[in-house]
Amino acid sequence: MIAGGVALLALTLLATMNVALRIFRIPVAGTYEVVSFLGAIVTAGALGYTQKRKDHIVVDILSDTFPAPVKRILDRVSWIMILVFFSIVSWQTFVYGKRLMLTGELSETLKIAYYPFVFLVGIGFAVLALTSFLDLVESVWTREEKK
Repeated sequence: MIAGGVALLALTLLATMNVALRIFRIPVAGTYEVVSFLGAIVTAGALGYTQKRKDHIVVDILSDTFPAPVKRILDRVSWIMILVFFSIVSWQTFVYGKRLMLTGELSETLKIAYYPFVFLVGIGFAVLALTSFLDLVESVWTREEKK
């Protein structure tokens, strides 16, 4: 979350500076690239925190009609699916980042290496998967205590 917050601040400052300097016909070179990289960090940095706070959009029109035990089971199945999916996404993001690191691919304008940003996004997905795992464990643990 801290990385995402710092990236958001940097993104905002850079975009504002670029707009202000365009008045004087001195735009900041590579703004589009840097804003894109920072935007990826902002989004990935917020994934786990947003999941922890349960701030993602939830469509529960149908599940609200289910009894509590069925809802608990559906929640657990959902957390397992999120865990598996985002674990795979994180793993493949790291694989892609490693490939970019080995090939030495750079951004077009500023010649910045892509792979550190790809790794940060992979970490964001891994944190989301971990948060889902913790939700699942908490659900099982809480249920066991109520027995």
